[in-house]
Order: sequence, then C-alpha cells, then structure tokens
Amino acid sequence: MFVKRWWQKVYKQFQLKQYEFEALNYLVVDIELTGLDVKQSEIVSIAWLAIEAGRIDLHSAQYHVHKDVKALEQSPIYHGIDESMLKDGASLEHIMCNLSQALDKKVLVCHSALDWPFIKQASAMTSISVEPLCMVDTMAIEKKRLLSCGQPIAGDSLTLASCRKRYQLPDYQTHHALTDALATAELLLAQVNAMNAGKRIKLADLM
Repeated sequence: MFVKRWWQKVYKQFQLKQYEFEALNYLVVDIELTGLDVKQSEIVSIAWLAIEAGRIDLHSAQYHVHKDVKALEQSPIYHGIDESMLKDGASLEHIMCNLSQALDKKVLVCHSALDWPFIKQASAMTSISVEPLCMVDTMAIEKKRLLSCGQPIAGDSLTLASCRKRYQLPDYQTHHALTDALATAELLLAQVNAMNAGKRIKLADLM
C-alpha cells in the first residue's frame, strides 16, 4: 500500500511538471521573520498574491501582521514593525486559514526555500493544512541560470534585489512582505520570459 501511494504521488508530480507555465496558477508568498532558526524564530508578517494565466493579480494580494509575536528582536529595524503595530495584527490561526484557502490548487512561489519550513511549522502549530501543488524557488532558478552561464555566485548575487537588477526591474524597498511578494512575482515572470527563447516553458523548467 505504501509503495502504491508513493508511486501515485511521484506520477502526479511528473504529470504536474509537464504543464506549461501559464496553464497553472501560482501564489507568491513572502515572510518576514525574527530570525532564520525554524525552532526559535517567529513569523512577524506575511503577504501573498496570485499569478494566473501568466499575469499578476493585484486584487488577490493579502498582507498580515502576526499579533502574537513573543520577541520582535530586530524587526522594528529591518521590517519597520513595532509593538504598536502588533496590536492591530491577526492571530496565526487566522493567517494560516487565509493562506490555506489562497494556496488551494496553486503552486507556491518563494524567493528562497527557507520560507517553506516556517509555513509548515505554522501549519503544524495551528493544525491548518497548507498543501500547494508544489514549490518554485526564484532564488534557485536564478542560481541554476547563473551556473549554466558559467557566472560565479557572489555572496549577495542571489538576493531579491540583485536578481531583479539583472532583468532591469525597478528597485523596491525591501523587507516589507507585500512589496517583496510583488517583487518576487515580477522576478518570476521576468525569469520565465528570459527562458522562453521561442519555446513553451513548462513547470519542470522552473524546478
């Protein structure tokens, strides 16, 4: 039984990867954190917006501040979120419920696979299932592209801002979840356009 379920999952993922980019819907998510340790750090804010039929849907955008953060650490400096803003925030349960609904039947997009462990942890803490079709990492896409061109990977060459500059995308203020989600969505579309070169891009090309 286990082997059968495993093969079904593998085959489903194989089929999914054959879909052309514009045939699938995506949810671009950005998370601002108190740190990078999944066991100790907390979600301070989270935002997302959808890409449907190859276009960014601004009407789908949501931004939430997590009101129950225990220790903001350096968040007031990096994210501009202080104790007074937490009071108007939402519970983790409310946030995850909204995310679960928004992510239904969509591909999750993040600029760094690091966001996914925090989403899974929040899902476990709230007992709210979050099940994207799969995940696309714009940082990993860019790293793969640079390596294929023989370009060295410098220390800051894969930041969201650095990646956007290579596609002549405008500078945005970083470390705000909604702005970074939009910036990541624009980056993904620019990457897909650059990869196109007269051929149809499949999901497999982004993974």
